[in-house]
Amino acid sequence: MSDPTPVFDDLREESEELDRLVAESDDGQWALATLAPGWTVAHQIAHLAWTDHSALLAVTDMDAFHTLVEKALVTPGSFVDEGAEEGAGLPPAELLSRWREGRAALDTALREAPQGVRFPWYGPPMSAASMATARLMETWAHGLDIADALGVVRTPTDRLRHVVWIGVRTRDFAFGVHGLPVPLDDFRVELVSPSGEMWAYGPEDAPQRVTGPALDFCLLVTQRAHRSDLALRAEGPDADRWFDIAQVFAGPPGAGRAPKGTGR
Repeated sequence: MSDPTPVFDDLREESEELDRLVAESDDGQWALATLAPGWTVAHQIAHLAWTDHSALLAVTDMDAFHTLVEKALVTPGSFVDEGAEEGAGLPPAELLSRWREGRAALDTALREAPQGVRFPWYGPPMSAASMATARLMETWAHGLDIADALGVVRTPTDRLRHVVWIGVRTRDFAFGVHGLPVPLDDFRVELVSPSGEMWAYGPEDAPQRVTGPALDFCLLVTQRAHRSDLALRAEGPDADRWFDIAQVFAGPPGAGRAPKGTGR
């Protein structure tokens, strides 16, 4: 069984990088609108804090987590926004403190979790390593929304390998959640990492292929950019269809982002 420590460390580093960005922001910047409709910078951090808390309960208190799931089933279309709205109403310093305390507690819980155990979630159950991967993906994606609102360009790192991994793993989910038949064949995915390394998944001779920068693939699967604005190439009809529906987060299909028309 592989050592999950690297993803725990990368999640911590990704969170700390975003923490440094928002910790330097004034109250006016916390109130800036982001590209997520109705969400400010404060909503984005509140959502991360809320989801970290949910993950902590999933790992440490399954009964309490199942209570959260029951509440979500009552208001499936609004429970995420409600969680963000509650936290966004706090003073920025208090919200930042809550996020820090929650993610520190989750970090400890994930590192102490027995390997091989799977924990409940709003989607399929996950191991501690998969939980950390999902948290890193969300932290990176919501961090992009925050950086855009603040007018900051974040330098991509090879921590994106975790986002790529979950993006590749959720291919079948993306087709299924859109009511489309899941492709029968494996895809070949070849992506160039921020450091210039090649990351490859799937058989070398697969007829369905995806190639391009890893950053662009991550922007696609987190629905932070439209396919027309990305330097990705799809070979094969199923791979091309995937570009229209890819998503890594649980729940119903997301609306995605409108094309900027700039191309990359």
